[in-house]
Amino acid sequence: MVTLGLLVKMEAKPGKDSEVEELLLSALTMIRREANTTAWFAIRFGRSEYGIFDVFPDEAAREAHLSGPVAKELLGQADVLFTEPPRIQKVDILADKLPVTTPNEPDTKALLLTFKAKSGNEQEVEQFLRDAKPLVEAEPDTTAWFAIHLDDGEYGIFDVFPDHTGRFKHLTGHVPRELAKHALSLLGSFPDPSLPNLLAEKLGE
Repeated sequence: MVTLGLLVKMEAKPGKDSEVEELLLSALTMIRREANTTAWFAIRFGRSEYGIFDVFPDEAAREAHLSGPVAKELLGQADVLFTEPPRIQKVDILADKLPVTTPNEPDTKALLLTFKAKSGNEQEVEQFLRDAKPLVEAEPDTTAWFAIHLDDGEYGIFDVFPDHTGRFKHLTGHVPRELAKHALSLLGSFPDPSLPNLLAEKLGE
């Protein structure tokens, strides 16, 4: 069971994209040694925009990761590789879908969707996200899915897929339709979607 997470965003300096990608790929070896980092994803949002999303069973595991070798490596090279220090947001996991075993092939696509709850409707939004779990569990091409509450007050969804087809099926499936149906009554902002590529993942290990 996972309860907490981190969303990290970084912007590479001009000409540093390949070095940032190499750093993220090399971090996977260290992450695999962190038994209490349940899942970890290195993400490329677009040109020069990168990120990490990872989840943990409890606060002790999250803090151990934040003081571990990957965080030290990222922060240690921040002046050389990034336009500014990595932005680290703490995340509460409201609901999740995790694979029982490691996927046969690594996932290549992801979705990050964030939005604000309409003032006073926070509990309804959280319940909506929790109720989405059985819908996502019925999607065989959605490998992992997380309903999240970020430390800036926004809510969202992060999920990963084996390929573009799996992501497209999810985007045209039940959860987005239900979200659109309730948008006017529950949401304080239009959902902000990102369709990043996955560079590396630890999942089901």
